[in-house]
Amino acid sequence: MQHLTQSQLDHLHSMLKEQQESIRQKDDSNEHYGLEDSMRDQTGELSNIDNHPADVATELYAREVDLTLQDHDDHHMDRIEMALDRFKQGTYGVCEECGKPIPYERLEAVPTTSFCKEHSPKVHVENYRPVEEEFLMPPFGRTSLDERDDQNGFDGEDAWQIVENFGTSNYPTGREVHSYNEIEIEASDELEGCVEPYEAFVATDIYGNPIEFVRNQEYRKYMDQGEGISMDQLGEEDEGFI
Repeated sequence: MQHLTQSQLDHLHSMLKEQQESIRQKDDSNEHYGLEDSMRDQTGELSNIDNHPADVATELYAREVDLTLQDHDDHHMDRIEMALDRFKQGTYGVCEECGKPIPYERLEAVPTTSFCKEHSPKVHVENYRPVEEEFLMPPFGRTSLDERDDQNGFDGEDAWQIVENFGTSNYPTGREVHSYNEIEIEASDELEGCVEPYEAFVATDIYGNPIEFVRNQEYRKYMDQGEGISMDQLGEEDEGFI
């Protein structure tokens, strides 16, 4: 610490003590960001069962923010105490990596530092992604049956399309959208509840025999495409068939 004057050391020591006392007072006054009480006590709810999930999510998010702030204060307090220990040992102001003096200007800006500018630990932004994302790829993961020739049942993609009817974060974005069908993936061209088009308008009895026709949109589309003959063209001997 020979490169620092006594006045500079006193000033840096005073800064560390002030920061230490400030954190202590802040933690005491706000009861450590309210973490001394349980989440149930903070919300005043005996049970979350009757609450909307979004309400619970909001409370949980606020709790996570409090935990993050408290964690930040705890780390800062640890660095302050380590810096005060270096004062006692006579090593304050010396870089732990190279042993060279740390400039006073840097110490004044970051009084808790134990490294010079050249050897200061670099902040690394982690690009790690949860392993669950690999397991769920491709979209719809194991529940998508479109690529399988032996499956034509209700799958994960169909489940998403039903949920998508209620809107997504893409609606509306930069263009005029009159219907949710305009942003759905394939949903407007797919049948719901049936496999073949005629199943959408042919009503059958318990044995699967056709008993009546429902002249709905699928029926009209079916006839316009020339897939069948109209009911008016059916003879008595053809009754019950398409």
